[in-house]
Amino acid sequence: MVGYNESADHKVSELWQGIAGISSGIITRVLCQPLDVLKIRFQLQHEPLQRCSENYYWGIKHASSRIVKEESIRALWKGHIPAQVLSGTYGLTQFLSFEVLTKYVSKSSDRQLNKTGVHFACGCISGALATSLTMPFDTVRTRLVGQGEPKIYKGVFHAFTTMVRTEGFLSFYKGLTPNLIQIIPHTGMQFALFNLATEIYSSVIKTDASGKLPVIGNLVCGSLAGVGAKTAVYPLDLAKKRLQIQGFEVAREKFGRIRIYTGMIDCIRSTFKEESFLGLYKGLTPSCIKAMATSGLIFALYEEISHLFKSLKL
Repeated sequence: MVGYNESADHKVSELWQGIAGISSGIITRVLCQPLDVLKIRFQLQHEPLQRCSENYYWGIKHASSRIVKEESIRALWKGHIPAQVLSGTYGLTQFLSFEVLTKYVSKSSDRQLNKTGVHFACGCISGALATSLTMPFDTVRTRLVGQGEPKIYKGVFHAFTTMVRTEGFLSFYKGLTPNLIQIIPHTGMQFALFNLATEIYSSVIKTDASGKLPVIGNLVCGSLAGVGAKTAVYPLDLAKKRLQIQGFEVAREKFGRIRIYTGMIDCIRSTFKEESFLGLYKGLTPSCIKAMATSGLIFALYEEISHLFKSLKL
């Protein structure tokens, strides 16, 4: 169902494809938000993620228990409201634009195109559109997740109004350049790898008459696509997160050293120089676990919801 299929006996309308995208994004976010909180906390820590009294977080287990102890279990869902707005809007824009683009490309070409290549190109464009639209929610979410106690921001509305008043509207787009540079190939690879993985899975394991993969098949293929794409662009994701908290350093003082960057290149270069090559991959483990979970879930849910709408002939 992901991507236009001319031979399908019934095609789900764009409206219901958008609803499927929103639904899959929202459900996935509820389940995976704690992993996102851990990933962001690790990315924003300049000290090594090693067992040492000077380092605030050492690893997944230590960080989880410390956050729960100091900030309560609800802190694992910090920034959840803007994250849900982000996920719903992102899922709608990403899947809807991807479906429309693959349909347009398939119908406008007279020759047989490589499906994986088409999915990569359309995924790049859909990722750029979705990211540009949802960037303000991502920045607010990052700041809400990144702050400790006492809180600088009381909630989503307070964060929005404070940022506009003290830093201006453009503060919502801090880190946009590394975000777009990261998300364009990431989304393209995610859709392309998912298509490739499903083709391989279908050739190895028989599917039903409709060609529909079982839920476990979509989960496996989506997970592989998510991990592969995330690992390839991870340093850019780290740079984006660090740039998003520029001007917000006071809320980070208790977590360790503060660093100011002039831009994406300076952030990556300084991180490599001061924290080594591995510093560019801080938070990779929870990020990959999250990528496996979120990518697998969102593709599987999108497929299942789309097939439900297809069976209802919507």
